[in-house]
Amino acid sequence: MDKAKLKIQQFKQREQAILDAALELLLEQGEDKVTVEQIADKVDIGKGTIYKHFTSKTEIYVRLLSDYENDLKAKLDDAVKLAEAGDYNAPARVYFSHSVEDPIKARLFQRLEEKMIANDEEPEKRANLEHARRDAFDTLNACYAKGIEVGRLKDVPPYFYYLSYWALTQGAVELYYNPYCRSLVSEEQFPDLLKFIKDIGTHIGVDPALSRTK
Repeated sequence: MDKAKLKIQQFKQREQAILDAALELLLEQGEDKVTVEQIADKVDIGKGTIYKHFTSKTEIYVRLLSDYENDLKAKLDDAVKLAEAGDYNAPARVYFSHSVEDPIKARLFQRLEEKMIANDEEPEKRANLEHARRDAFDTLNACYAKGIEVGRLKDVPPYFYYLSYWALTQGAVELYYNPYCRSLVSEEQFPDLLKFIKDIGTHIGVDPALSRTK
């Protein structure tokens, strides 16, 4: 590998290390306590090196959000291929697994986005985030429309499925943080509860006689 390619590779690896460190600190401490200095220390680089990759801490957060949405979109693209082969539950399984199985991360990203919107931070980069989210929405809508057309899914506007998934996942995340709800289930049982919610979501609108769930 020549020096130029090696330098690019090292730059990308360091950038990913910054993102990984930022996410770990955010999950440990919350967004109000994490500083650029802490991120730099965790990666074992100087604070100035952070700014070679990102203009601000907010830009790091936007990148984390964008990577989160792009990861979902890539998984949905693969799930749509399964749906086209007849497994109409595949997109739902992916959507719920992405959010419900890690409610702490899901809620963290909700808070980050809410604060950026409230403070009108990084509007252009947030627009890119919305574009990725819209792509996922369009992918799911096309899948649901096809499922409705062939009689595998209940005949409702396709976006009803997306909004139902969103509502159920948001409720599951909020349930994780609600003191009263948490008092009703033990810590050991909570993963089973999330799995049960995921199973319910996976079957929304699907005819059990025709679906091929896994």
